[in-house]
Amino acid sequence: MTDLKNKTVLITGGGTGLGAAMARGFADRGATVWIAGRTPDTLGAVAEGHASIHTAEVDVTDDTSVAAMFDFVGTADIVVANAGASASAPMARTSSEIWAAMIAVNLTGVFLTFREATQRMKGRDWGRLIAVASTAGLKGYPYVSAYSAAKHGVIGLVKSASLELARSGLTVNALCPGFLDTEMTDRSIANIVAQTGMSTEDARRNLERMSPENRLFQPDEVLQAALWLCGPGSEGITGQAIAIAGGEV
Repeated sequence: MTDLKNKTVLITGGGTGLGAAMARGFADRGATVWIAGRTPDTLGAVAEGHASIHTAEVDVTDDTSVAAMFDFVGTADIVVANAGASASAPMARTSSEIWAAMIAVNLTGVFLTFREATQRMKGRDWGRLIAVASTAGLKGYPYVSAYSAAKHGVIGLVKSASLELARSGLTVNALCPGFLDTEMTDRSIANIVAQTGMSTEDARRNLERMSPENRLFQPDEVLQAALWLCGPGSEGITGQAIAIAGGEV
């Protein structure tokens, strides 16, 4: 197991789903964990379960809010840019508002988080920046053009940032899970049901079939990949988009 005693971890979007699972996993390995987001109640519910998990409020789309988060938390050793949202519509019916929202939270949020983190981590000889992207950043899916474009942008950001920081001791990587068994996927399933009249079970099976393993993926699988990136021997792993997707990409 990766020992993270004396490490501080900051996870955006840490109040639900993957972010909450990662917070618990990092804390279980000895790290001091800060989870940040816009909803104090959900953040508090996660923090209640572990003495090493603390909370901070942030709007990752706002640079002033992101800077204030780092002022409150202090400099972290590991920063996980996990905050995100999804929306689906045919491209012809994707409004400018949907487009702007998807780019703001899924791409600009990662940029602002990583930009502030690199400024705060300057001079350190070890650090980890991890973006939670998606298989949608590695391939296309129908009806999520804005979301997919944002996630492709995250991978481009990671590749460029990793080269800038290659001699600094900081690595920058993206984790790209397929459909996860989380609240976000539950909302996607509900949207499919509302749009098509399909049953919840059939909608879920359709998403499961996206993977060659014919299943949704568990948050713990993404956590394990993140821990690997923070463990001994990971120094040369940077600028990568790592799929957790059962061979889909």
